[in-house]
Amino acid sequence: MNKGGPGGGGPTAAAAASAAQKQKTLLQKVEGDIANIVDNFSYIVNVARVQAADSLLKLVSDLKQTAIFSGFASLNDHVEQRRVEFNQLAEKTDHRLSMIGEEAAASLKELESHYSSSAQKTIQEIQP
Repeated sequence: MNKGGPGGGGPTAAAAASAAQKQKTLLQKVEGDIANIVDNFSYIVNVARVQAADSLLKLVSDLKQTAIFSGFASLNDHVEQRRVEFNQLAEKTDHRLSMIGEEAAASLKELESHYSSSAQKTIQEIQP
């Protein structure tokens, strides 16, 4: 019988070889699992980058639209302000024209009355 002495390849050598093989298999499995974890992490990081890029592009687009629409709102406000100013100016102009017309009518009546009472009219009526 083999008692596992020196030079013998008894049960202790077989157990040690089996343990070394089992350790080697476990290390290979751990390396494979770590490689899978690294691959999955890389995939997650790449997906997150794509999502972040999409999110930033949408944000830029929204900011551009906001800038454009706020510019239109500002422009509309300015146009409305100018419209009100021009309407007020038109009302003042209409009022002044009305007053000028009234003054011209009054002056014309005054001139007619002076003419009708003047000596020149009387002379012209006498000399036909």
